[in-house]
Amino acid sequence: MMISVNLRPGQKRKPSGNFGKQLAGRLKDLTAKVKDPLLAGVVGVWILVLAWLGWTWRSTSTQMAHAAEQLTQTANEAKRFETLMKQKQLATRIRDSLQTQIGVIRGVDRDRYIWPHVLDEVSKAVPQYTWLTDITGQSTTASADSQSASTVRFQITGRTVDYQAFTQFLRQLEASPWVQNVQTVSSQTVIEAARPVTSFVITADFKQADSAYIRTVPLAQSVR
Repeated sequence: MMISVNLRPGQKRKPSGNFGKQLAGRLKDLTAKVKDPLLAGVVGVWILVLAWLGWTWRSTSTQMAHAAEQLTQTANEAKRFETLMKQKQLATRIRDSLQTQIGVIRGVDRDRYIWPHVLDEVSKAVPQYTWLTDITGQSTTASADSQSASTVRFQITGRTVDYQAFTQFLRQLEASPWVQNVQTVSSQTVIEAARPVTSFVITADFKQADSAYIRTVPLAQSVR
């Protein structure tokens, strides 16, 4: 038997070799000491089970850490997506509100300028030797198309000394992009100032002309 003496008191003796190698050596010695093959098999199985449990625990821990990291990233993405959706919904509500307000304003502006258009087109269509005595609105009917102006029917009463001028008046009204459904209600000869003249009554509908016929001017212009 050999006796080892520590010649340097106060210093611990460093373990020699690798712990894994030592453990393997001890397991080898333990196996060598076990003479029963069945017991040796049981010890071997337990060693394998412990090794498998250790590997499984390490692998599961790694997977759990990776899954936790992915869960955090997914939660952050979900919050960011939810914020974007809320912003989009708010922008959509604002857009719809603005479109509704713009539609109402356009509708008011269209109706406001109906009669100026009617009077302008009728005055342009009146030929020579023809004069008008009355222009009245008969009815206003909302159009089925919300983007178009309301349908306004108006009646024109006038007189002419030339019947050809009356037919010319009808043709020029029908050619107007702002007038449609021109119809003669009555046409008869009457005596005025000891002369025979043709008295007529016409009805027509106002229609919103194509944008090509619309001319806009500034509301206020600078005066030099």
